[in-house]
Amino acid sequence: MQNNLLSNTRKSIIEIGNIVFWTATINNWNNLLYDDNYKEIIINSLTFLSNKKKIDVYGFVIMPSHVHLIWRTNEMNRKETAQGSFLKYTAHQFKKLLLLENNEKILIFKVEAKNKKYEFWQRDPLAININSREIAFQKLEYIHNNPLAKHWHLANNPSEYKYSSAKFYETGENNYSFLKDIRDII
Repeated sequence: MQNNLLSNTRKSIIEIGNIVFWTATINNWNNLLYDDNYKEIIINSLTFLSNKKKIDVYGFVIMPSHVHLIWRTNEMNRKETAQGSFLKYTAHQFKKLLLLENNEKILIFKVEAKNKKYEFWQRDPLAININSREIAFQKLEYIHNNPLAKHWHLANNPSEYKYSSAKFYETGENNYSFLKDIRDII
């Protein structure tokens, strides 16, 4: 029992149809996503999966070292889970961009593994089921205020931060085709 309390393993299982608060972190909390080009890879993946009806996204923020989403997976993406496809696609695109830029930062992500040379995402993203309106709004507030945290200070107001759903929830202006209003379903 004591060993379980000290374990760093998180359960990232998402059941199809459930709305979850999900956090994926760049390996070793590296600030790879500080550059907007890498944030756009995240946006492109969410847009693609949403257009294919694999996911519904109700809230998000892309931070320099991690991503928070409130989303629902609707179905598998062929043989993969939607979140597996998201992580795989974004990792491939990160690698491609780093190599194109001839960026030595790629060496930070080098791993000794049989199935890959680089690992961009930490294993076991956090997944918390959202089963009430109260939890949904608590998580939305958390992710929207994340860019304002002292150690980040990416914006002075949640709606000023471009890579977030805060502006949508504050003003109704939706700049992301994949973004849906959680108030419509909870």
